[in-house]
Amino acid sequence: MSSIGNGTSEWPDGGFPGIRINPLSLMPEIVNEEACAAALAASDDPADLIFVRLVEGHAAAAAELLADARYKDPGSLRLRIFEADMLRVTNHFDRAVDLFRLLLAETQGTPDEAVIRQQLGRSYFAGGNFAAAVESFAKALDLRVAGSADAVLIYASAVALRRAREVLDLVS
Repeated sequence: MSSIGNGTSEWPDGGFPGIRINPLSLMPEIVNEEACAAALAASDDPADLIFVRLVEGHAAAAAELLADARYKDPGSLRLRIFEADMLRVTNHFDRAVDLFRLLLAETQGTPDEAVIRQQLGRSYFAGGNFAAAVESFAKALDLRVAGSADAVLIYASAVALRRAREVLDLVS
C-alpha cells in the first residue's frame, strides 16, 4: 500500500477515494479531502454523497439524501446498509444491529454476506459488544478468504478482527 500521508498508509481502504478505515475506531474517516471531493464531483451516484455525509458526521443531511434515494430505489442493498449505518452514526446501536441482522438473514449464503457481517461487526464494536464484534469480523474474514475476495477487503476484515480482539482482551 502506498503512503497517503498523515500516517494512514496502513489504514484499510474505506471504499471511496480519500476515505480510509481508522484501525483503532474501525470507522471510516476522510484522509484526503481533495481526492474525496474530486470523486464526489465526478460521481452521479447519490449513494456516494450519502456515504461521504455519513463519514463527515452530517447525519441529518445524509438522512435526507437517503430518504430520497430509498424512495427511488427501495430494494438497493447499499442504501439499506446506509440506513443501518445511519442508526449506528446516531448512536442507536441496538437498532443498527437489528437491521444488519435482518440484512444478514436476506444475504446469507450470497456474496453479500461478508459485507453485511463486516458492517454488523462494526456496529457491535461501536456499541461496545466486543465479543460479538470478534465473531462477526471472524466470519466476514473467513467468507472473504473462502470467496477469494479482493485483498483490500480481506485486509480490512483482518484489521477489524485484530482490533476487536485487542479491545476484548483489554476489557476481559
